[in-house]
Amino acid sequence: MAGFKPAYLIHGDDHGRIAERRSRLRTLAESQSGPQSVELIQGDVSTPEAVAAALNAMTFAIGRRFVIVDGVERWKEKELGPVLAALGAIEPETTLALFAREEGRFKAHKRLHDAVRQAGGDIAEESALKPWELPRWVAARAAEHGLVLDSEAARALVQHVGDRQQRLLRELEKLALGAAADPARPAHLDAVEVEALSAASAERKAWSLADALLARDAAAATRLYLALRQQGERVPGLLYWIGQRIRVAHEVAAAVEAGRPPAQIKRGLRMPSKAADRLIEDARRAGAERLRAGIEEIADLELASRGGGRGGVTEDTAMLRTIQVLTSA
Repeated sequence: MAGFKPAYLIHGDDHGRIAERRSRLRTLAESQSGPQSVELIQGDVSTPEAVAAALNAMTFAIGRRFVIVDGVERWKEKELGPVLAALGAIEPETTLALFAREEGRFKAHKRLHDAVRQAGGDIAEESALKPWELPRWVAARAAEHGLVLDSEAARALVQHVGDRQQRLLRELEKLALGAAADPARPAHLDAVEVEALSAASAERKAWSLADALLARDAAAATRLYLALRQQGERVPGLLYWIGQRIRVAHEVAAAVEAGRPPAQIKRGLRMPSKAADRLIEDARRAGAERLRAGIEEIADLELASRGGGRGGVTEDTAMLRTIQVLTSA
């Protein structure tokens, strides 16, 4: 049986990680001592008085008893007396686990930290990383999964997946399964490969369609659109990704025309370096005025796809007409 401390305080602003640790502790406690030995205190009943009462209550459970408490971040200092006293006299076969999902002014009080330490317990902080720290963290976690990601590839993964660390870990696990042809050798992935492996197929192809529109490649755009429709993608969903890309391109073109240096614009784009260079060049060639018209054209098409109509034509016909308008010289 695992050796448990009398008390634990798990706190921080990485709420996903805290929830994961709470779930794992509960599962482990129930497997070792049985469900009847685990008491969960959460929601409106999670108060210092309620926890103190639980710790002081008589129990006939056999083995170690666990009291798992959520919402500790909302406890006020003036309310802590009962639970601090109960912690100071906690029974040898009892473990108190306190979980604080901290945010803003809601934090586990320092006196609670001190009481857990004095009881012989452990304190663990689970804090979300700052956005600029994530690529380095991603690269380090990738190495643990047998992957080698350079800084550009790590930034590409954050761009596609978002800044939730647990979500990034799950994506790294999938990349490791899909990319490790030889388990004995690390799999090296660059930004392009990360983009291809981590982005959903429809999303990735919709971006390619948007890029073809920006490059005024009518043939490629038409081919990509028809392929997406053939695999069952709906027009409103495709328009979301296409419109997003065109709006970013419009912002880039406006910045270029306002005289902002390309390097400065590039730093504001959360995408791989080569992709950013291509987008800046395509946006510059297209120009802000044509891209603004493209945004309006896509908005009209979105209305048509939701029943707004374009003279009774089908949404496929309307989309193909839009491709011709956006790629015309």
